[in-house]
Amino acid sequence: MPSAIAQQQARQRAIARLLEREKITRQSELVRLLKAEGYTATQSSVSRDLKSLGVAKLKTGYELPPRPSGPNEDGEALALVAEFVRDLRNAGPNLLVVTTAVGAAQRVAVTLDRIEWPEIVGTLSGDDTIFIATAGAAQQRRLAARLRQHLRKAKL
Repeated sequence: MPSAIAQQQARQRAIARLLEREKITRQSELVRLLKAEGYTATQSSVSRDLKSLGVAKLKTGYELPPRPSGPNEDGEALALVAEFVRDLRNAGPNLLVVTTAVGAAQRVAVTLDRIEWPEIVGTLSGDDTIFIATAGAAQQRRLAARLRQHLRKAKL
């Protein structure tokens, strides 16, 4: 029997696949589709999964954050979430703190995770704050400069 984490990861992959395939406007619809595919899902588990995946609820339905695939796409992906970023501060030699609009931190963090910049060791997000770990001070400075450059182009 798969562990709870393995089940959650499989369910999240299924959610991403469903959202890429069709427009879904309600969590109850997503629960129904997941159950039809054999996944254990409740409205609360789907809600947590959507938040963890960085999914946004738009007028047209749920939408996954962009998945960049190259240098130009990195900038485009960051431009899509730049409006949510409020502040960027150093916090020690290998930690960067990003403040976002309320409820936007996970979407921004997922975007940062997906761009796979070598300076980023990992991210941890709450509701409006993201902690970005770097391997050291040099990587932190380089990451801060890259983020400011990309975010400034979009809005800062």
